[in-house]
Amino acid sequence: MPDTDSQSELTLSSPVKGLPGVGKAKAASLRKMGIENVSDLLRHLPMRYEFLAGESSIAQLQADTIGTARGIVAAKRWVPGGRGKGRLEVTLQDDVDTLRMVWFNAAYLQDKLFPGIHIRVTGKVQHFGGYPQMVNPKFEPLAHDAVPEPLPSYRRPIYPATEKLPSSQIESLIEHCLDQLGDTIPDPLPAELLKHHEMPSLSDALKLVHRPTMPDDPGVGRRRLAFNELLLLQLGIELKRQYNHDKLQSPSLHFSDAKDEHIRQRFGFELTASQQQVVSEIAGDLQRDVPMNRLVQGDVGSGKTVIALYALLMAVADRYQGALMAPTELLAEQHYLSMSKMLEGSSVKIALLTAGQATAKSAARKEIEAQIESGEIDIIIGTQALVSESVKFNNLAVVVVDEQHRFGVLQRAAFRSKMSQQVQAGRIASPHYLVMTATPIPRTLSLTLFGDLDVSTIHGLPPGRKPIITRVVGSEKSDDVYEYIASRVAKGEQVYVVVPAIDEAEEESENQLKSVAAHSRLLQEKYFADFTVASMHGRLKPAERDQIMGRFRDGSVHVLVATTVIEVGVDVPNATMIVIEHAERFGLAQLHQLRGRIGRGTKDVKNLCVLIADPVTDEGQQRVEAIAASTDGFKIAEKDLEIRGMGDFFGTRQHGMPPLRVAKIPEDMDLLQLAKRDAVEMVKADAQLKLASNQTLRKILLKQYGTALGLIDVG
Repeated sequence: MPDTDSQSELTLSSPVKGLPGVGKAKAASLRKMGIENVSDLLRHLPMRYEFLAGESSIAQLQADTIGTARGIVAAKRWVPGGRGKGRLEVTLQDDVDTLRMVWFNAAYLQDKLFPGIHIRVTGKVQHFGGYPQMVNPKFEPLAHDAVPEPLPSYRRPIYPATEKLPSSQIESLIEHCLDQLGDTIPDPLPAELLKHHEMPSLSDALKLVHRPTMPDDPGVGRRRLAFNELLLLQLGIELKRQYNHDKLQSPSLHFSDAKDEHIRQRFGFELTASQQQVVSEIAGDLQRDVPMNRLVQGDVGSGKTVIALYALLMAVADRYQGALMAPTELLAEQHYLSMSKMLEGSSVKIALLTAGQATAKSAARKEIEAQIESGEIDIIIGTQALVSESVKFNNLAVVVVDEQHRFGVLQRAAFRSKMSQQVQAGRIASPHYLVMTATPIPRTLSLTLFGDLDVSTIHGLPPGRKPIITRVVGSEKSDDVYEYIASRVAKGEQVYVVVPAIDEAEEESENQLKSVAAHSRLLQEKYFADFTVASMHGRLKPAERDQIMGRFRDGSVHVLVATTVIEVGVDVPNATMIVIEHAERFGLAQLHQLRGRIGRGTKDVKNLCVLIADPVTDEGQQRVEAIAASTDGFKIAEKDLEIRGMGDFFGTRQHGMPPLRVAKIPEDMDLLQLAKRDAVEMVKADAQLKLASNQTLRKILLKQYGTALGLIDVG
């Protein structure tokens, strides 16, 4: 759905606040639903349709359908109930038959409905006591001398709505926009392409979904609108790929068997076959002068840090610098410590740079920055402090970003700006870029979330990684669970306890969620009186969270009660158990990430994940059954996508993910593949969409998706 101006007074980019009847309050309600302009409004599709039978006589009304009839009010009575409530009973008659109607708690209608007036009513038809009946129908008064046309059959769209903004009001706004715009909506796609795919024009597609006349209309219209979104997405990805290939240049790093062997000696163990395959793919990328843009995905604990170090050392071996950026200070520190250990005794100089480690203007910070700028430091590990203005690299060649989804899409551009000098043939210098994630990504999502990246996958776990046993129990077994956990804590082990809420609910209820503060108190008093219980959540300042996590890592805290803030965290080898309360509330991928916090030590003990769950929905039941049945993160990710749809796959807002209002992943996988093929062909024929026939498409693409896909420099 494009977002460009038309020739009419109303345009697709017109704000909804200018529509009739939309004041400040209604505009705010629309904004909460992600609707800012007319384009957003028209892409707000119905979730279902109600079939309204055409107007008929009372005798022709059919049960369990929405019907319309007219007649004269013959009688009415108010039946009072308790506390000022009650029901209004009205009898409607046409020339032959009688229709009974009931409105509940609608005393105000007593002055509007009275014997002798002519009305037309619409509502769901039921039979009660041998007569047709409607409950809470809609009605309109009819003049005695007027004979309005009978209402035709109608498929009424029912829109996702709110209490303050019902579906009927959204329908009215959309109807107004369609009437005003008419057929003036420009179609960015060539007529030949639409004919080849047997798709309607954009204008027709909108009418098919918002004003269907046939049962198949909504599906046909939605398919075109979904294709529009996916084609724009894939075009953006292909333009980015083309730009990176044609306009950016990275150092071409040398590779030899001797260098490979020298790097491997630092690890102290043999790489698995899967790790070896990924290393080969990365080494191949780094030997080219086109920037590497590769995603390495591996299950929790699959050994991605070693892969990252290999890439960084290839840069160092050619006298370049490498940088690794992590989402938290504690995780950056963990990478620093583990890599420092592997580099012990070598000439490679490694440094840590975080906001908490040294303030921006401190002498220690200035010294590190000076050493980075001079090239004295070979590998720099840190947080977003690495892309701050004061940090200047001497000769950066390789950047590794851990847990990409925690960062925005502009990180790559930020690193590139630090080596913005022009190189040969007008190309721009850029580092090689390696992304790592422990959240396994189904292929359907990798085409959308990370479509401009080549994907490498580490299968399996490194030798020595301990298996994890998963058990699912109901809340009635909580005492048994914590008594068993306490017996193991007494033997020197540690445990994570994850709860869904930070604060206690103001009023107690049967389904009240466990909160960090309340559950910490309960565990300390009831089960772990002789041990240290600490709590952690996302509202704490990062430095405070790091301090608590540090105490847990060094063993001074035995039980850590937390929200999912620990989902991506540091290794705590002595943490052998995790308990997840209200497990049915969490996504599958999130449960798997949390489970991966344990099993990282060398102790010969049973690593145990206990899910305390009382699922009340089929979806909740499916999730806990799936997590208990498998430890394969990729199978779990596919199942999670199958259960939840694309949604909020990472449990946090996916930075850089363009908004998909119509298309659904994985249901529209066939359309996604079709859009990808078309996008490749279009960019191959017109690398920057500069041809006159592609100008509208280019304008829409940059306006709607430019920021999300990082296309600003491309444009």
